[in-house]
Amino acid sequence: MFLRLVADSFRRRPRHKLLTGAALALGMAVATAALSVSLDVGDRLSHEFRSLGANLLVTPQADTLPLEIGGIDYRPVNAGAYLPESDLPKIKTVFWHNNIIAFTPTIEVPIIVGNPASVPEIASSIPTTGVRLIGTWAHHEVPLPDGSIYVTGVEKTNPWWHVRGRWFEDKSTECVVGITLAKRLKLSVGDTLMIVERVHGGLESSSQLAVVGLLETGGTEDDRIVAPLAIAQTLSGKQGQYRNLYVSALTKPEDDFARRSPAAMTPDELERWSCSPYVSSIAYSIKQVLPGSDVRVIRRVAEGEGRILTRVRTLLWLVTFAALLAAALAVGASSAASVIERRTEIGLMKALGAGSGMVGILLAAEQLLLAVAGGAAGYALGIVLARLVGEKIFGVAPQPSILVLVVIVGLAAAVTIAGSAIPLRRAARYEPAPILRGE
Repeated sequence: MFLRLVADSFRRRPRHKLLTGAALALGMAVATAALSVSLDVGDRLSHEFRSLGANLLVTPQADTLPLEIGGIDYRPVNAGAYLPESDLPKIKTVFWHNNIIAFTPTIEVPIIVGNPASVPEIASSIPTTGVRLIGTWAHHEVPLPDGSIYVTGVEKTNPWWHVRGRWFEDKSTECVVGITLAKRLKLSVGDTLMIVERVHGGLESSSQLAVVGLLETGGTEDDRIVAPLAIAQTLSGKQGQYRNLYVSALTKPEDDFARRSPAAMTPDELERWSCSPYVSSIAYSIKQVLPGSDVRVIRRVAEGEGRILTRVRTLLWLVTFAALLAAALAVGASSAASVIERRTEIGLMKALGAGSGMVGILLAAEQLLLAVAGGAAGYALGIVLARLVGEKIFGVAPQPSILVLVVIVGLAAAVTIAGSAIPLRRAARYEPAPILRGE
C-alpha cells in the first residue's frame, strides 16, 4: 500500500515532480562539475606550475656565506663547498620519487672570452667582473639504482628559458650564449667561442666552444654563457662535483601542519607528514639521501602555487555551495506548494488513522525518490559539463568517478530533506477535522 501511494503521487502530478527533479538535476550538475574539477585541479595546476621553474634548491650544508651584489657572486671560484655528482641518482629513490619530475646541478665559473692569440688585449677589454659561465645539464641521462635511465636537465627545471637555435649536447664542446652577452660580443648561432679562465690573476686558455643557441630568460642568464656541466667542472677544478642543485617537484599546498618542524613531531605525526607531498616533506626526504646537503624551498614559487591552488579550490567550493543552496530553495518551494495542494489528501489520510509519522515518511519517501533520480541525472549532466570545463581550462577532461556519483546522490538526498523539512513538518502537524470541514 505504501509503495502504491508513492507511485500514485508520481502518476497524478508528473509535471510537478518533473520540475522538482529538473531543479535538483541542474543543481547537482553544477556540483558534479565543480567537485570533479576540484578533485583533478590539484594535479593539473601542479603540472602547469612546473613552468614556473624549480621549487627546491640544494646547496652544500658547509657552504660559506654568499656574497652577491646585483645577482653577481663575487666569491673566488674555489670558495665554498661542493657536493658529489655521483649521489644525484639517489634523489629518485626517495618515497616521493614519482613527484620529482626534474633536477639540474650547476656550477658557475668566471672566465674571459676571445681568441687565445690576443689574450692580453682581451683581458683589458673585458670588464673587471668578467664573463661568467654556467655549467649544467641540458638533457642528461642519469642511470638509476634500479637499472633504468632517467633523463633530466635545465629544459625541464627551467622550461621558460627560450633558446634560439638548440640546446647543447651534454658530452660536447657546445654552448648557448645569453642574448645580452651575444649582442655585446657580436656572436650568433654557428660562431666559435674561445673561453679563458681567470686563475689567481693570471690567464689560462681552454678549448673552443661552438655556439649552438642564443638564450633568452629575462634574468641574469641573458648575460651568461651556459655550457655542459663537465666543462665548468674542468674549469673550476671540481670534477665530479656541483655547486647548486635545482629540483622541480609536484607538491600540494602547505598548511599549518606542513610548516611544523619534523623534530617537534611525534612518530605518528612524522609518518603522516612524510606521507604527504608537501614541498617541505619532499625537501626533507632529499636531504636524507644527499649527505652534507642543505635543501631549501624556493618560497616565491611554492607559496605562489599554494595561493593560486587554494583560491581556485575555494572558488569551486563556493560555486558548489551556491548550486546546492539554489537546489534546496527550489525543492523547498516545490515541496511547500505540493503540501498545500495535497492538504485535503493529508487530512483524509489522518482521518483514516494515519499518524503524523506515517504521513511524514510518505512525503519524505517521495522526495527521496526524486533526489535519487535528480542526483543521477545531475551527475550525468555534470560529467559533460566537467569535461567541457576541464578541456577548456586544462586541456584534459577529468575522469568520471564512482566516488563523486555516491557523493552527489548523497548531497541530493541531503538537499532534498533540508529543503523539504519545514513543509513536511507542517504537513505532519495538520489536524484532519478542520481540513475536512473545509476550514
